[in-house]
Amino acid sequence: MQQTLSRGLVDNFLGNAPVWYKLTIIGFLILNPVLLAVAGPFVTGWALIGQFIFTLALALKCYPLQPGGLLAIEAVIIGLTTPDAVYVETLSQFEVILLLMFMVAGIYFMKDLLLFAFTKVLLKVKSKPFLSLLFSLMAAILSAFLDALTVTAVLISVGVGFYSVYHKVASGKTVHHDHDHSGDTEVVEFHREDLEEFRAFLRSLLMHGAVGTALGGVCTLVGEPQNLLIAITANWDFVEFFVRMAPVTMPVLAVGLLTCLALEYLGIFGYGTKLPENVRKVLQEFDDLQTENRSAKQKAVLVVSAITAIFLVIALAQHWAAVGLIGLTVIVLLTAFNGIIEEHQIGHAFEEALPFAALLVVFFAIVAVIHEQHLFTPIIHTVLTMENVEMQAPVFFLANGLLSMISDNVFVATVYINEVKAALDAGDITREHFNTLAIAINTGTNLPSVATPNGQAAFLFLLTSAIAPLLRLSYGRMVFMALPYTITMSVTGLLAVIYLL
Repeated sequence: MQQTLSRGLVDNFLGNAPVWYKLTIIGFLILNPVLLAVAGPFVTGWALIGQFIFTLALALKCYPLQPGGLLAIEAVIIGLTTPDAVYVETLSQFEVILLLMFMVAGIYFMKDLLLFAFTKVLLKVKSKPFLSLLFSLMAAILSAFLDALTVTAVLISVGVGFYSVYHKVASGKTVHHDHDHSGDTEVVEFHREDLEEFRAFLRSLLMHGAVGTALGGVCTLVGEPQNLLIAITANWDFVEFFVRMAPVTMPVLAVGLLTCLALEYLGIFGYGTKLPENVRKVLQEFDDLQTENRSAKQKAVLVVSAITAIFLVIALAQHWAAVGLIGLTVIVLLTAFNGIIEEHQIGHAFEEALPFAALLVVFFAIVAVIHEQHLFTPIIHTVLTMENVEMQAPVFFLANGLLSMISDNVFVATVYINEVKAALDAGDITREHFNTLAIAINTGTNLPSVATPNGQAAFLFLLTSAIAPLLRLSYGRMVFMALPYTITMSVTGLLAVIYLL
């Protein structure tokens, strides 16, 4: 009985994750207290960051919440951070958590409208390079005025909608049948090749769109949370922020869109796959059938969703309330006027966002370790004490970019801008130099961070969403597909910081 129970405990640990993965996590948990005693908290803190990145990189083997959460709990137990510090970090990002809880769920209730609109676009625009450019540009424009996570939620919802429609047909069913699209066991052999090409097609569109959120998000003070923080510290309004960032952001935007076109025309780094004709035919038939059989009730849903979408854009652009509260308003409006009044119907909307919200809190615990152990302080001090003042801005751009690839870009921006503001207040730097450094900090945290999913919350959200395993979008594949963007955007941004500021 004892052996059976022990075996059950071992089997239950991290569920169906590979044995080598389980042993690696156990090894991390054993190593950290030893490393703390031998090498101290600074080295252990950096080791913890690497271990957490490992859990993100292998998100398809095991959702990072459990192994990352165990590492975060251990960090508190061995004194790398405290529960209060984790709470403070979480509270400082409460608006982001509200956004995940309510805005993503609100987008869920718009899925019929989104699928309707994007199906029309997908079927009308037959040029893959132009379609990709359209996705990237739309994501950039929306992210400049809304929020990158909200835009990513839209992209995910659209991707799942397209995928589920074709996967159902590829499994020998009609659009009216219930179907589980999470596995391929029912897929007819004839459709398997087209399904793989469709996956590659959707992967590329989602990656173009995700990068688009970074291209647009860097431009305005509402595009990313750290932008607003920097704007408040620098005392810049919406227009001044845009104008000051433009010498860097506009060239990067142009180069980013050109990169999008080049990747599609060259067909490299996982891009270039076109929509298979068989899939196009299925989606066209689905759209025709939906149009033909759309009832008055379904038309009313689309009308209400469209009106609510207009409200959403205006409310977010005008900042009528915190993003999450606007999302809750969207949920109330769409459920009330579209007849969704049962608890279990509403509950499905939260299945996508809440696991990621929990993972984000775990991430904040790792950020608390970075803060408590001052892991970035030596880098900041080195840059601020450089004798060549003209090189400080480019070095800030690079340093922010590298740190944002492995940490939270909001945290990195917060630490840097506060240090630079302290230097200004102490009279160590001029106001003009402060402005230049603030631009370098903002662009540095926003642009090179597209290199990894943990660099930007929108990328991490995409990696841990329901669409990622369906499209075989792993951490490594995201890094690979983002690489050309990382290079072109980072180099352009760096050159702009050097020569245009």
